[in-house]
Amino acid sequence: MIDFKRNQFPKSVILYALFFYVRYGVSYRDLEEIMAERGVDIDHATLSLWVVRFCRCLPQMLSRERSQRPPLGVWMVPISRFKAKCTYLYRAVDRDEKTLDFMLSERRDTAAARRFFKRAVGTNGVPDRIAIDKSGANLAGLQSLNVILKFTGAGRIISIIQSKYLNNIVEQDHRFVKRITRPMLGFKAFHSAAATLAGIETAHMIRKGKLDQDGVPFFKQFAAHAE
Repeated sequence: MIDFKRNQFPKSVILYALFFYVRYGVSYRDLEEIMAERGVDIDHATLSLWVVRFCRCLPQMLSRERSQRPPLGVWMVPISRFKAKCTYLYRAVDRDEKTLDFMLSERRDTAAARRFFKRAVGTNGVPDRIAIDKSGANLAGLQSLNVILKFTGAGRIISIIQSKYLNNIVEQDHRFVKRITRPMLGFKAFHSAAATLAGIETAHMIRKGKLDQDGVPFFKQFAAHAE
């Protein structure tokens, strides 16, 4: 549960501001004007503090839904570069383009890839196959994970596919994240980038039906994960 205590504004106002920022791709100054149009006088600096403080907690709220999902057949994993001191966003989606997991890293190396794959497998189970790009770090990270699976008695290892065609699916999906972050004019610090991207990815999961709550309004699903 996210703690909204000791804030001047009610939780509903904070959640509305967070939702609009991570879903529709606006700058903090744009959001300041939007909130003013709705009778809420708030500085863009405060909005920035809200995103950093609250959005970083949203993936923890999503873990309950993700942990109950069975292992899936095929994953596709892209890596994209962001402007927060050359940080990298790891993302995994399944064949239906539903986001499985994501992680922001300061490095694009074998250790980061292994850490991401271990976390994704721990949340979603062991898939049959994972399609990756031509990154040697991704390949080494997956091979390292297969060694762990083999010697811990997991019962199977992951087939690794390096396919440009399969990876195009996840690159298309990733355009949504880039479209939202573009008006933000880059990130100045790793912690703010991680928090913002956590909110964006959460909104993106809901948008794609990741949480299987058809018929529930988008904002209500987003707000429910702050409970």
